[in-house]
Amino acid sequence: MTTEVNQANTTHAQIDAALNIQRKAAIVAGGAVDHAGRVRVVPMENFDMQKTIFGSLEGTLQRTVMKDKLAKEPVWNDVAAKAIESSYMDIVSTAPEPDVNPDLISFMHKECDFSMEHADGTFLEHLLFCHNYAARHYADHSPNVALLHSIMGTATNTFAMPVGKFEALKERLTDFEALQIEAFPSMLRLFYDQALLTELTANMHRIDELQEVHCFRVMDNKRIVLNADDFWHQLNYHLMHFVDFMPSANWWMRRNDPLMLMFRQLSTFLDQAGQRRAHVDVVFPAIPKAPLGEEPTIVGRLSSALPASLTLKLAQKTIRGYSDKIGHNLGYRLVWG
Repeated sequence: MTTEVNQANTTHAQIDAALNIQRKAAIVAGGAVDHAGRVRVVPMENFDMQKTIFGSLEGTLQRTVMKDKLAKEPVWNDVAAKAIESSYMDIVSTAPEPDVNPDLISFMHKECDFSMEHADGTFLEHLLFCHNYAARHYADHSPNVALLHSIMGTATNTFAMPVGKFEALKERLTDFEALQIEAFPSMLRLFYDQALLTELTANMHRIDELQEVHCFRVMDNKRIVLNADDFWHQLNYHLMHFVDFMPSANWWMRRNDPLMLMFRQLSTFLDQAGQRRAHVDVVFPAIPKAPLGEEPTIVGRLSSALPASLTLKLAQKTIRGYSDKIGHNLGYRLVWG
């Protein structure tokens, strides 16, 4: 895993990563898309879950379902692939993808370890997508938050840097960026744990009176305080982040996947609260559809039959286990006016 800084012209420093077709399609569409009919979904050869951020997942059922979910890759129809590439080139020729801050690239290269993989590529490819998507679809706010959202930890207890390096990182960030980045892993775990959005939704009648959200930093339980405006920004960064976790096709048979359910919950909540600020278009499956270009596995058929309440309960149990292992406090507090 490498990053590169162009020493000859640091204003054009780039991360050594590329965007796949699905990510380019998301940037073009400004959201997540079910590409059923435009791809074949096939088993991924030589897939090794231990090399991914989910390698530490425990429980036979959870590991079996996760492996079945991850060990797939899309094979694109030539016409669809060419159309996406053409549309992507059209928008970047008009408004090129922004360069990543070279000082941040240098820090990521020298001080961090992003060697874990996503199932569909390197972790740096995921970070680059998040950065470029945010730069285009949340243009009034820093894409550096999206770039560094996982530097303080993932949901599966992988950490790109020790907490002691955060002060050095903060010197390269604005106060807004630093706060959003250190809060991101905590907020993700609170989505898995379910209580936060449930309580906020129950208080929708006074949502405009929300003043602060308190939670605990994943790495060391330092208290984090987000004022209401910072909290809404935080949720919109997560809304964009979920885009990169959606399957390439056949969403109906994956409708009860915990990440899709959490994406739906957050999307619905932000709409109800009138706080959808980032441009994220998404249409969640509502009508049964047979899969196209994919032969469901036995595990896939069984997992798709699980009720949403059960898959969310299993996800909640898993995240509590990860937080318990590192002594992370999943508590939070809402302050109302």
